Amino acid sequence: MVAQSFSHVRHWVFDLDNTLYHPSARLFDQIEIKMTDYVMTALGVDRLLANKLRDDYWRDHGTTLAGLMAHHDIDPDPFLVAVHDISFDDLEPDALLAERIQNLPGKRIIYTNGTAPYAEQVLAARGLDGCFDEVYGVEHANYRPKPERQAFDIIFAKAGVEPEQAAMFEDDPRNLQAPHNLGMRTVHVAPTAITGAHIHHHTDDLTRFLGLL
Repeated sequence: MVAQSFSHVRHWVFDLDNTLYHPSARLFDQIEIKMTDYVMTALGVDRLLANKLRDDYWRDHGTTLAGLMAHHDIDPDPFLVAVHDISFDDLEPDALLAERIQNLPGKRIIYTNGTAPYAEQVLAARGLDGCFDEVYGVEHANYRPKPERQAFDIIFAKAGVEPEQAAMFEDDPRNLQAPHNLGMRTVHVAPTAITGAHIHHHTDDLTRFLGLL
C-alpha cells in the first residue's frame, strides 16, 4: 500500500512550480518570456538566440540562471526579481490540498529553484500559506540549482532534513535523482508518468495522492 511506503517519513519536501499547482496554470509561459527578454537585454542578442540560450542553459545547467552565471557572469538577484514579476491570476486556492499537507506528520518544507519571495506569492495564491514550516529558494543554495547534489546537501543541512526519513515531491524527474540517491522516498508529480529507478511513485493529482497517505 502507498501509505505503508511513507510510514517512516517525517520530513516532507515539496517543489513549487508545476508541483503545487497544475501545469495548466502556465506560469512558466510567463517566466520563460521574462527570461528571454532578460537574456536579450543582458547579452545584446536577438530573441531567437536568446530563447535558444534560455532553453540550452536550462537543459545543460539545471536552470537558465545557472548557465548565465557560468558563461556570462550574470548577477543573479536582478535576474530573479525580473523573471518572477508575473501574474498569479490563473492560480486558484485549493483548500483540500492545504488540509492534506497540514495533516502530514512532521516537518513540511518548500524547496524551489525559484526564490523564496516568489514561492510565498504562489503559496498565497493557492491558499497554501501557513502550510509549510520553511521555504527555501535557489538563493539559499548559493544559487546552485537542483538537480546538483551540492544544492540538495546545502538546503537539507539548513532545513535539518534527514533523508532516510524524508520524501521529495517534484515535477522534474531530473530533480529526483539526488534525493533518491540520498535514500529519500521520491514522487514524480506530472500529467505524464516517467519511469526510472529513481522514481518510486508517480501521480498526476497531488491532492488525491496525499489523500492515500
